[in-house]
Amino acid sequence: MRRLPTALLIGGAISAAFALLALVSLVWTPHDVATLTIANRLQPPSPAHPLGTDQFGRDLLSMLMVGSQTSIAVAVVAVGIGLIIGVPLGLAAAARRGSLLDEVIMRGNDLIFAFPSLVIAILITARYGPSATNAILAIGIFNIPVFARVARGSALPLWTLDYVMAARTAGKGAARISAEHILPNIANLLIVQATIQFSLGILAEAALSYVGLGAQPPVPSWGRMLAEAQTMIYTAPMLAVLPGLAIVLLVLGLNLMGDGLRDALDPRLRRGRV
Repeated sequence: MRRLPTALLIGGAISAAFALLALVSLVWTPHDVATLTIANRLQPPSPAHPLGTDQFGRDLLSMLMVGSQTSIAVAVVAVGIGLIIGVPLGLAAAARRGSLLDEVIMRGNDLIFAFPSLVIAILITARYGPSATNAILAIGIFNIPVFARVARGSALPLWTLDYVMAARTAGKGAARISAEHILPNIANLLIVQATIQFSLGILAEAALSYVGLGAQPPVPSWGRMLAEAQTMIYTAPMLAVLPGLAIVLLVLGLNLMGDGLRDALDPRLRRGRV
């Protein structure tokens, strides 16, 4: 029996733990994160507050739990936008290699790449205001050319293979060949890329929230928790350490899971472990 890569097991366990934390916080948290109790501000860890309280008297454990919802939800939806829009564009460009359609799609990707997600977020919030939804749009738009390039680059060599030529000879159209023969054979690359973009989405959401372009109060966010703690880094360092550690651990888990998935799904590496 083939053993799963250690990186996949460790990364999957870390990622699953944070996903479970976010799911639990949907129905239960130790305290209400919207309740401000100034009399209990900056309390040390205690049975009532296992991680202490922040400068507004809010329970830090509850804040971290609910903050995981924001980070994970933003990253999941943003990666979903990239997959749903970027992959079909990449497959279409590969199927029409050298055509006007291919040129338009790839030059459009280059145009989006010229604007990082932070710049896109600034443009969107300048028109519609800062919010988690606008952060999702900014990160999702930036993910579209990433998946389009991966899909196109991995699909191009497949169009020269015999089974694809046989499908074309049988009268199948480019769209049907892409869906039935190309996409299943590049799915492993797309899955690995999705885990990478998911970890980058966590970082991007934290960065946008840190500068005030992401989730807005009273919705907790790890990035905004870091921003609020920067003026108290010497008097209450745990206010910055805890959300920063949560971001690091989740991104580490996702990167390990991505490396493990790459090893598990790569046929050459798989043959070497049999």
